[in-house]
Amino acid sequence: MDTQRLILFIVFSFSLLLLWQAWQDYNGAKVGVAPAPRQGSTDAVPQPSQALGTAVSTLQPLATQAATLPKGQRIRVRTDVIDAELDTIGGDLRKVVLLRHGATEDRRKPMVLLADDPPHWYVAQSGLLGKGLPTHKEVFRADRSAYTLTPEAQTVDVRLTWEAPGGLRVDKVYTFRRGSYLIGLRYEIHNTGTAPLAADAYFQFLRDDTPPAGESSLMPTYTGPAVYTEADKFHKIPFSDIAKGKPSVKARDGWVAMLQHYFLAAYLPPAGPEREYYTRKLADHLYAVGVILPVGQIAPGATAVLNTGLYVGPQDQETLKTLAPGLDLAVDYGMLTIIAKPLFWLLKTLHGLFGNWGWAIIALTVLIKLVFYPLSAASYRSMAKMKAVAPRLQQIKERYGDDRQKLHQAMMELYKSERINPMGGCLPVLIQIPVFIALYWVLLYSVEMRHAPFALWIQDLTAPDPYYVLPVLMGLSMIVQTKLNPTPPDPIQAKVMMIMPIVFSVMFFFFPAGLVLYWLVNNLLSILQQWRINSLLGGETKGGTK
Repeated sequence: MDTQRLILFIVFSFSLLLLWQAWQDYNGAKVGVAPAPRQGSTDAVPQPSQALGTAVSTLQPLATQAATLPKGQRIRVRTDVIDAELDTIGGDLRKVVLLRHGATEDRRKPMVLLADDPPHWYVAQSGLLGKGLPTHKEVFRADRSAYTLTPEAQTVDVRLTWEAPGGLRVDKVYTFRRGSYLIGLRYEIHNTGTAPLAADAYFQFLRDDTPPAGESSLMPTYTGPAVYTEADKFHKIPFSDIAKGKPSVKARDGWVAMLQHYFLAAYLPPAGPEREYYTRKLADHLYAVGVILPVGQIAPGATAVLNTGLYVGPQDQETLKTLAPGLDLAVDYGMLTIIAKPLFWLLKTLHGLFGNWGWAIIALTVLIKLVFYPLSAASYRSMAKMKAVAPRLQQIKERYGDDRQKLHQAMMELYKSERINPMGGCLPVLIQIPVFIALYWVLLYSVEMRHAPFALWIQDLTAPDPYYVLPVLMGLSMIVQTKLNPTPPDPIQAKVMMIMPIVFSVMFFFFPAGLVLYWLVNNLLSILQQWRINSLLGGETKGGTK
């Protein structure tokens, strides 16, 4: 039993260390590293492969001067959920402020997702590829400098226009919707010339590889591109892989996104003609990821229209499911997704009942405890019996001394006669480990719980307890559990078991408060269950039964 207890301690400690390691280097995230001065250019235009073959790209080698992003006239667009800024150079979406989400560093301020404030760049660009067509480097014009979604309107359109000297005209139209982070993006290409026009369109995100502001150095998460197609499914493309030269991907469906903690921006083109997803390193610490869509031949006097969706907002799982196949996979729970997704669904259901994520976590803990009650009851009964026979185990140890073979044989005979399972006490904790880790990922990646308050001083269940009250209470509960369990005969193991609450309390200082709340409530329920079983077995022993 002593050996099994030590193994359990090692397994559980290793699980916590895995979580700690995940904080440090999950998916290669880099935290707190100041970017070196960028050498290169931000105006590189993507070049489609010959398979798409309608474009004549103007891709230029990277320049030697420091990278710059030119700015033109700004056009501000405000809805009930976002405050956006477009730039007449390329018609780029240069800034997006999420009005209903607080900033990571100061929740009183709105979250800024897209921005072009050096040295950090995160913008949505698009352009056309073809002879005489405007890329994201050309200057568009707009009729107004500000657009606002009026109370009686459901949408607001922003039309940007570019005209060539020969009469070719391109309209780039953004459609912002009430209560939605999905922005419509439409190109209208008017071929007013006398010859057919071949065209492709590209849509890309330009971003530096620095994690977002306020990202904890103890809890880094993935920041970088992701691509989804029905054939290859969802996969992340770390910036380090792009620097090595990541090949493009061709498909007839899918989407491309730029992910960061709790939020994403994604181009969602409709399924249809074959498109090409690409990644590119533009300069030091600066990358582009996007998709090239074929427009095809445009006859003289004809107009071609190309639509795509641009989502810029939170990783709300229910919303993402409705926008595009596989988009909800951006909320990545890792290898324990099979456990984490049902946990999140149950948590969300309980939140609907209680209206508070903290009470939902408590209710979830109770439900999990009820589900595993028969197994844990058997385990605690085994541990209670172990405590009852502890004096006899000590006598056996004293009798056989250093004769390990006879000692082990005598202990096994005692366990058999008393119907004790030496491994029984390990099962409750072993069962909790995958649930514990899955709940960690749920708390870490579910934007629905971001900045969610519980009560009193706990105003964000996804952040550590600011006063360490919950970790200390959790440590005290572990001490009580240790007292209820049998004391290991070996003095060294006994000391290890006493040190465990202190070690785990310190480690839990840095864990999300919601996770500590779950473990604390679970410990309290376990204490009640163990105390009840100990009392019952004590009564049976006094009554002359085993």
